[in-house]
Amino acid sequence: MDNIYLLRFTGEDRVGLTSALAKALAELGATVLDINQAVIHESLLLGMMIRVSATSSIKAPVEKIATALDLRVKIRAVTDVDYDHWVDRQGRPRYILTLLARRIEATHLAAVTRVIAEEGLNIDVIHRLSGRPQRLENDDAPKRACVEFWLRGDPFDKARMQARYMDLSRELAIDIAWQKDDPYRRSRRLVAFDMDSTLIQAEVIDELAVEAGCGDSVAAITEMAMRGELDFDTSLRRRVATLKGLPESALQRVAERLELTEGAETLLLNLRELGYRTAILSGGFSYFGNRLRDRLGFDYVHANELEIIDGKLTGNVLPPIVNGQRKADLLDQIAKNEGINRRQIIAIGDGANDLPMLARAGLGIAFHAKPIVRQEAGHAVSNLGLDALLYLLGVRDRERVAHPNQR
Repeated sequence: MDNIYLLRFTGEDRVGLTSALAKALAELGATVLDINQAVIHESLLLGMMIRVSATSSIKAPVEKIATALDLRVKIRAVTDVDYDHWVDRQGRPRYILTLLARRIEATHLAAVTRVIAEEGLNIDVIHRLSGRPQRLENDDAPKRACVEFWLRGDPFDKARMQARYMDLSRELAIDIAWQKDDPYRRSRRLVAFDMDSTLIQAEVIDELAVEAGCGDSVAAITEMAMRGELDFDTSLRRRVATLKGLPESALQRVAERLELTEGAETLLLNLRELGYRTAILSGGFSYFGNRLRDRLGFDYVHANELEIIDGKLTGNVLPPIVNGQRKADLLDQIAKNEGINRRQIIAIGDGANDLPMLARAGLGIAFHAKPIVRQEAGHAVSNLGLDALLYLLGVRDRERVAHPNQR
């Protein structure tokens, strides 16, 4: 009968340590059942679970090689019961929890890990996806930090856990995304975006209303629609009607002053490099969506079409109106065209009319959204830019393709 041991090595990291340890264990005829290694600021943490013949004595040779390598080692015999418990744990569900903030404080870690523990989940791995902050930070540079937790087990109450994390997000100005680690998470292929107040920092119809001299009344209708207090189709027609007679040249003036949301260019550049397909599904207007397509390289653009006759807006929207249900249907249509499962889709939006699309996607994210949208979407990013999405895909800062302006 064989014996099982858990070996834990610690010490200063340097090239060749793992190779030397593996060679020594090979001479003992060991079978490696599990291995995990991490290096934190040149400090090595290496754990190995091994099986050896019952006739082999490992204490003296393992301690000898550890001493020779200037490492500390702890050796613990693993009983059959403990080993069976470890094997059983490997079959339990795994979740990925992503903590996002401008900078991560110990207060944030304490709050997040308390919920993890109280919901009965075990932390298998913690690692940082964001780059190490500079000792002297540049105040002009956008600050972002991200830590990813690999969790094992099932929470006692998923809805309660989600609600607690939403509360922490508001209280501590952090974002917490929690998703199941399954094959779909690792094979996302399509990212669909709302446009107004998501890709760009404005509601275009409000800007057009300013050009038409009816900004205040239209902004009030827009706000009601975004909160879900007014039927989208009705509100859109009412707002567009106020633009009757506006010259087509006003569209270009508005387009030239629109600003992209923080991180939009970086995100789209990286998504293209990674081979993702991208889409704009917007209750806004195709004129502006097409300009974003040309600038950022979107594969699909679906938005509302303003009727223009003799160089002026008529005050009408051409059917079909791209409302909440239409967005969800378009998402299905694109997925079918691309031959992908809807669970491979990420959708991002901020308004109530985005909820059907967010619900249809495998990962729906409320971005700087109204409270009702954050609550319904389940996942929210409210404190960082759009490029925070790369962290939810598991992309580290050092793996990003930098925008030319950031090099």
